[in-house]
Amino acid sequence: MRRFEFEVDREHARAVNEVVADLRRLRVLGVGAAVVLGLGTAFLVWVNHPWSWLLAVAFLLGAITSLFIGLWTPHRGRVDKLYAAGELVPAVVSETSGSGATLLALVDLAKPNTDGPRYALVTRTVRALPGHRTRIGEQVPAVTVRIDRAPGSVGELWQSVSAMPIAWGTRDLNIIEQARTTIREVEWQLLTDNLDLADKVRHVDAKRLLLDPQQLPEELRRVTG
Repeated sequence: MRRFEFEVDREHARAVNEVVADLRRLRVLGVGAAVVLGLGTAFLVWVNHPWSWLLAVAFLLGAITSLFIGLWTPHRGRVDKLYAAGELVPAVVSETSGSGATLLALVDLAKPNTDGPRYALVTRTVRALPGHRTRIGEQVPAVTVRIDRAPGSVGELWQSVSAMPIAWGTRDLNIIEQARTTIREVEWQLLTDNLDLADKVRHVDAKRLLLDPQQLPEELRRVTG
């Protein structure tokens, strides 16, 4: 796995990183739901009917789950940990609008110990790209954020892989450029050649488009460490 190490500017990330903003909203929603379900549990216990006790147990389990999501998930998703754990990948601006832009990224969906990479195209809509020009074809180095939605998920492919721009973690243009040049030209070219697929990727149910390994450049068919 190709990693890219740099010192994350946490203040900058808190201001512009949309993954951090999503985690912040998740924390608020999780804690809020836990409070509501906790109050519901207390009310059902106060009612003190056989059916209310069954509901109270269900509400209590929901409150515990919501609290777990609200407190544990953002901790595991700290921005510096996300950048350290992610794989450096290429992304390019495939579409622009008044409210932001769409990125088309090339990611490897294969889990560790899978026989060879499984490349796919994914998209991400972003509101801002500090350090970049918002124009079609702009090269945006990013890292992957990999998620399995179900605990203990099995299979060879990650259920969800998205791209988080390096520019959301640093103001330093030299770091962004270093990340860009670390990515092979063949990867940038593959994205440039497939910009017209971004709309298709956005509208498929899985939100990703697996690429046929036999149609990839030779450099991408090799197993890399």
